[in-house]
Amino acid sequence: MPSVSAKRAAADDRRHGKSASTQAGHFVKEEMDHMKSGKHPVKNSKQAIAIGLSKARQAGIKVPKK
Repeated sequence: MPSVSAKRAAADDRRHGKSASTQAGHFVKEEMDHMKSGKHPVKNSKQAIAIGLSKARQAGIKVPKK
């Protein structure tokens, strides 16, 4: 579940007309922080990025597919 601060920051970026990748960056940063602190058992950073983008899509951000 994404944190409230990530959702709020992404909504703020959306209001200011920033791109979808900028909005999703808040979710990716949150997942990278979780990876570094050991909260998620991910094997590498690419997995953390994929999880962050997935959470951004679930939150309604129109992130294009790979």
